[in-house]
Amino acid sequence: MPLILPGNVATATASTTYDVANSCRFDRGSSASMHITFSSAGDRQKFTFSFWIKRNKLGTQEVIFDTNFGGGASEHRILFDSSDRLEYYDYASSSTTLKYVTNRVFRDISAWYHIVIAVDTTQGTAGNRVKIYINGTQETSFGTETQPSENLSTSLNTAVKHQIGTKNVGANYLDAYLAEFVFIDGTQYANTDFGEFDSDSPRIWKPKDPSGLTFGTNGFYLDFEASDNLGNDANGGTDLTEVNLAATDQATDTCTNNFCTFNPLIPNTSITYSEGNLQVVSTSGGDYKAAVGTIGTQSGKWYCEMKASDGFNGSDKGCGIYRLDNAYGATTGLGNYTSGTTWSYAANGNVRTNNGTSDTETTFTDGDIIGIAMDLDNNKLYFAKNNTWINSGDPTSGSTGTGAYAIVSGDFYTFAATVIDDGSEDPVWQGNFGSPAYSVSSPQSDANGFGSFSYAPPSGYLSLCSKNLGSDGG
Repeated sequence: MPLILPGNVATATASTTYDVANSCRFDRGSSASMHITFSSAGDRQKFTFSFWIKRNKLGTQEVIFDTNFGGGASEHRILFDSSDRLEYYDYASSSTTLKYVTNRVFRDISAWYHIVIAVDTTQGTAGNRVKIYINGTQETSFGTETQPSENLSTSLNTAVKHQIGTKNVGANYLDAYLAEFVFIDGTQYANTDFGEFDSDSPRIWKPKDPSGLTFGTNGFYLDFEASDNLGNDANGGTDLTEVNLAATDQATDTCTNNFCTFNPLIPNTSITYSEGNLQVVSTSGGDYKAAVGTIGTQSGKWYCEMKASDGFNGSDKGCGIYRLDNAYGATTGLGNYTSGTTWSYAANGNVRTNNGTSDTETTFTDGDIIGIAMDLDNNKLYFAKNNTWINSGDPTSGSTGTGAYAIVSGDFYTFAATVIDDGSEDPVWQGNFGSPAYSVSSPQSDANGFGSFSYAPPSGYLSLCSKNLGSDGG
């Protein structure tokens, strides 16, 4: 049974007839965005947005979609506000023409949300003009609900720049994964045109293939399946222009297969998270902190890789695993925790259990890939440096545990890394739980076909993602 904190991966563990292959990773620190300028106006009264989103950062305004109309005097915008509420509004000639702000907050950085905004201002009933759906259910509780007037022509869908991931002045950038981003011109579609409840688990909402819908004059469909052209319109229209996006921003972390990332909600203010919560660096000198994963398990065999990207000058900067009862209340680092159970392999070669050195092995430095094989069926742990298992370890040795380090049984564990600024150089860890934020030259997957690793996982070990949790029972 998996443990996912703070949220869940239920959507991505359902059986699906339609699998989403890719998402796009928007990194706020990179000012990543996309835009398109329509050659002519489309329908400004009837349209639909549908997209899946996995958030990476909370507590700050982040724009999902925006138009640049009239230098800010008129705009159409979808965003998360600084209180993590969904906000949707239209602004024309310096006046608000419609505005919806949910009472619900969106603070689960481990799960995917499906959001549909369906508009038809020609409807005679005011409540039918804007419909907002979250994970298959219509949203009805709003802190602000300014309904549009009948036959309102919005500021959307004109011959101006339309942007994903930022607003018209190039600010409030999005930090999230986006998948299946659809804009429909001319039709107010129902949420069931984009998703459905699982027949076996009727509370689980899952995606449907939108390619058969009518997209209209300016409609587009971003499936993010072309890594060299992430703005490709899979519906065949004009592609969106990417800004500060690269092939490495294509992810396999999607609404039908949710991967582990580092968890920024743990109260470690001295860690900066970026690249879809897959890169961590210290911001406070001499302060040991642990960056830990969003998904934990208590059984099964699991593999990840940690890239020592920069700043590994031989001091005690390590990666390994963390017991979740420690990680979600503690703010200390791997190998420096004295009252719980952690394991780490450090840059100076020390393999540490809690606050004591258990073994000394080969050192590692910038650019090295540290493999971690966690066998929770036999309570064994193995480390590798660039595919050579330290201590002559054999992750396939089962209960024998050749070269293994012992794990205390009976609890949930996740992968983790120590982040510390020791006064000389900030170490930068890049976690690869199967959907990396860095380029892998010859990607290797696990036995189920999931993950993109530098080295092949040992036989029987899987990447930490929702489809593997469903198949393995971890």
